[in-house]
Amino acid sequence: MSDRIEKRIELKAPVLRVWKALTDYQQFGEWFRVNLDGPFVAGQVARGHMTYPGYEHLKWEAVVQAIEPEHLFSYTWHPYAVDPNFDYSKEPPTLVEFRLEKTAKGTLLLLTESGFDKIPIARRDEALRKNDGGWTQQIKNIEAHLEKHP
Repeated sequence: MSDRIEKRIELKAPVLRVWKALTDYQQFGEWFRVNLDGPFVAGQVARGHMTYPGYEHLKWEAVVQAIEPEHLFSYTWHPYAVDPNFDYSKEPPTLVEFRLEKTAKGTLLLLTESGFDKIPIARRDEALRKNDGGWTQQIKNIEAHLEKHP
Protein backbone atom coordinates (compact mmCIF):
# COMPACT_ATOMS: atom_id res chain seq x y z
CA MET A 1 0.00 0.00 0.00
CA SER A 2 1.21 3.50 -0.77
CA ASP A 3 1.83 5.98 2.02
CA ARG A 4 1.03 8.99 -0.17
CA ILE A 5 -1.36 10.69 -2.53
CA GLU A 6 -0.02 12.56 -5.54
CA LYS A 7 -2.01 14.78 -7.90
CA ARG A 8 -0.84 17.10 -10.63
CA ILE A 9 -2.60 19.55 -12.87
CA GLU A 10 -1.48 22.23 -15.30
CA LEU A 11 -3.49 25.35 -14.56
CA LYS A 12 -4.01 28.08 -17.15
CA ALA A 13 -2.97 30.83 -14.76
CA PRO A 14 0.35 32.45 -13.85
CA VAL A 15 2.25 31.16 -10.82
CA LEU A 16 1.46 34.29 -8.78
CA ARG A 17 -2.28 33.86 -9.37
CA VAL A 18 -2.21 30.19 -8.34
CA TRP A 19 -0.06 31.11 -5.32
CA LYS A 20 -2.69 33.61 -4.16
CA ALA A 21 -5.47 31.05 -4.58
CA LEU A 22 -3.51 28.66 -2.38
CA THR A 23 -2.23 30.98 0.34
CA ASP A 24 -4.79 33.76 0.68
CA TYR A 25 -7.00 32.25 3.36
CA GLN A 26 -10.20 33.69 1.90
CA GLN A 27 -9.50 32.37 -1.60
CA PHE A 28 -8.37 29.01 -0.20
CA GLY A 29 -11.58 28.88 1.78
CA GLU A 30 -13.69 29.59 -1.28
CA TRP A 31 -12.37 26.72 -3.42
CA PHE A 32 -11.58 24.31 -0.57
CA ARG A 33 -15.00 24.96 0.99
CA VAL A 34 -13.86 26.01 4.45
CA ASN A 35 -14.50 29.22 6.38
CA LEU A 36 -11.10 30.00 7.92
CA ASP A 37 -10.67 32.21 10.98
CA GLY A 38 -7.65 34.11 9.67
CA PRO A 39 -4.56 34.16 7.45
CA PHE A 40 -2.07 31.32 7.09
CA VAL A 41 1.10 31.89 9.13
CA ALA A 42 4.06 29.48 9.09
CA GLY A 43 4.38 27.62 12.37
CA GLN A 44 0.84 28.44 13.47
CA VAL A 45 -2.44 26.56 13.57
CA ALA A 46 -5.05 27.53 10.97
CA ARG A 47 -8.65 26.87 12.04
CA GLY A 48 -12.09 27.10 10.56
CA HIS A 49 -15.28 25.23 9.75
CA MET A 50 -16.04 23.19 6.66
CA THR A 51 -18.66 24.60 4.32
CA TYR A 52 -18.65 21.57 1.99
CA PRO A 53 -22.21 20.15 1.80
CA GLY A 54 -22.61 17.28 4.23
CA TYR A 55 -19.50 18.22 6.21
CA GLU A 56 -20.60 21.56 7.67
CA HIS A 57 -20.53 20.11 11.21
CA LEU A 58 -16.76 19.56 11.01
CA LYS A 59 -13.97 21.78 12.25
CA TRP A 60 -10.94 22.26 9.98
CA GLU A 61 -7.52 22.50 11.56
CA ALA A 62 -4.00 22.39 10.15
CA VAL A 63 -0.54 23.47 11.25
CA VAL A 64 1.14 25.56 8.56
CA GLN A 65 4.61 24.15 7.93
CA ALA A 66 6.00 26.24 5.08
CA ILE A 67 5.15 29.30 3.03
CA GLU A 68 7.84 29.74 0.38
CA PRO A 69 6.37 32.38 -1.97
CA GLU A 70 5.35 31.13 -5.37
CA HIS A 71 6.96 27.74 -4.76
CA LEU A 72 5.78 25.73 -1.72
CA PHE A 73 2.84 25.89 0.67
CA SER A 74 2.51 23.04 3.16
CA TYR A 75 0.65 22.04 6.29
CA THR A 76 0.06 19.02 8.50
CA TRP A 77 -3.38 17.80 9.48
CA HIS A 78 -5.30 14.72 10.49
CA PRO A 79 -6.63 13.01 7.35
CA TYR A 80 -10.30 12.15 7.03
CA ALA A 81 -11.01 13.36 10.56
CA VAL A 82 -14.79 13.20 10.19
CA ASP A 83 -16.00 11.86 13.55
CA PRO A 84 -16.60 14.91 15.79
CA ASN A 85 -16.59 12.63 18.85
CA PHE A 86 -13.13 11.15 18.17
CA ASP A 87 -9.89 12.77 19.39
CA TYR A 88 -7.53 12.62 16.41
CA SER A 89 -4.85 14.67 18.20
CA LYS A 90 -3.16 11.49 19.46
CA GLU A 91 -2.54 10.33 15.88
CA PRO A 92 0.41 11.50 13.76
CA PRO A 93 -0.69 14.00 11.10
CA THR A 94 -0.04 13.74 7.38
CA LEU A 95 1.87 16.37 5.42
CA VAL A 96 0.12 18.20 2.58
CA GLU A 97 2.39 19.99 0.09
CA PHE A 98 1.42 22.24 -2.80
CA ARG A 99 4.37 22.86 -5.14
CA LEU A 100 4.24 25.25 -8.08
CA GLU A 101 6.27 25.24 -11.29
CA LYS A 102 6.00 27.70 -14.16
CA THR A 103 5.06 26.14 -17.51
CA ALA A 104 4.65 27.51 -21.02
CA LYS A 105 0.85 27.55 -20.57
CA GLY A 106 0.63 28.58 -16.92
CA THR A 107 1.44 26.70 -13.73
CA LEU A 108 1.97 23.07 -12.83
CA LEU A 109 0.44 22.35 -9.42
CA LEU A 110 1.91 19.29 -7.70
CA LEU A 111 -0.06 18.17 -4.68
CA THR A 112 1.28 15.52 -2.32
CA GLU A 113 -0.13 14.21 0.93
CA SER A 114 2.28 11.85 2.68
CA GLY A 115 2.58 9.98 5.95
CA PHE A 116 -0.38 7.61 5.72
CA ASP A 117 1.90 4.77 6.84
CA LYS A 118 1.90 6.35 10.31
CA ILE A 119 -1.91 6.49 10.61
CA PRO A 120 -3.33 3.73 12.86
CA ILE A 121 -4.01 0.61 10.80
CA ALA A 122 -7.68 0.58 11.80
CA ARG A 123 -8.38 3.70 9.72
CA ARG A 124 -5.37 3.97 7.40
CA ASP A 125 -6.94 2.50 4.24
CA GLU A 126 -10.13 4.51 4.59
CA ALA A 127 -8.26 7.76 5.28
CA LEU A 128 -6.06 7.22 2.23
CA ARG A 129 -8.99 6.29 -0.02
CA LYS A 130 -11.24 9.14 1.15
CA ASN A 131 -8.51 11.78 0.95
CA ASP A 132 -7.48 10.55 -2.50
CA GLY A 133 -11.03 11.13 -3.70
CA GLY A 134 -11.18 14.42 -1.84
CA TRP A 135 -8.02 15.71 -3.50
CA THR A 136 -9.33 14.71 -6.91
CA GLN A 137 -12.30 17.00 -6.24
CA GLN A 138 -10.21 19.78 -4.71
CA ILE A 139 -7.96 19.90 -7.79
CA LYS A 140 -11.11 20.46 -9.87
CA ASN A 141 -12.25 23.09 -7.36
CA ILE A 142 -9.08 25.18 -7.59
CA GLU A 143 -9.13 24.95 -11.38
CA ALA A 144 -12.75 26.19 -11.45
CA HIS A 145 -11.88 28.93 -8.95
CA LEU A 146 -9.06 30.19 -11.16
CA GLU A 147 -11.29 30.14 -14.25
CA LYS A 148 -13.99 32.07 -12.39
CA HIS A 149 -11.51 34.57 -10.87
CA PRO A 150 -8.66 35.00 -13.42
